[in-house]
Amino acid sequence: MQSWIRSGRIRSSGTFCTGVALMVATLFSWSSPLAGTPNFTTATAASVDENSITASNIRQTSQLRWIEIDLSEQRLRAWQGKRLVYSYRISGGKRSTPTPIGRFRINSKYRTHRMRGRGYNIPDVPYTMYFYRGYAIHGAYWHNRFGTPVSHGCVNLPVKQARNLYRWASTGTLVVVRK
Repeated sequence: MQSWIRSGRIRSSGTFCTGVALMVATLFSWSSPLAGTPNFTTATAASVDENSITASNIRQTSQLRWIEIDLSEQRLRAWQGKRLVYSYRISGGKRSTPTPIGRFRINSKYRTHRMRGRGYNIPDVPYTMYFYRGYAIHGAYWHNRFGTPVSHGCVNLPVKQARNLYRWASTGTLVVVRK
């Protein structure tokens, strides 16, 4: 490649070098798991050993932002490495419409979003962050029963707390959901 640069076939412009650096960084970020995180894929309760998902084994070596959802406590905790940033009561899924268990990533964010499904059609759901298929962490203005499973599988938060989390988290943030 050095000879190509010297001969003028490839210019050593900032754009070219930046592009190569971004490609390399992207390839390595997709292929390597996060340091210190349990090595299992996004899955449902049937295929994940929930005992292997612990706050300590994720926090020990990672300084990344991540979200822990404990369905037995109906509590969401937001972490930056070992530091607890937020701890909120939630409303997870009812027994008939459970919240999926596993390791996920926030894949899209919407300031407001219409949510529809069997038995519900809610406009302007605030601070919506999808983490698995149609499941999201979001604000809920239509109830105040946080600490009790009442949702259709999503993770409901009071609107002000959902706003804080929405601003703090980014697309790609790790979400660990456990019983």
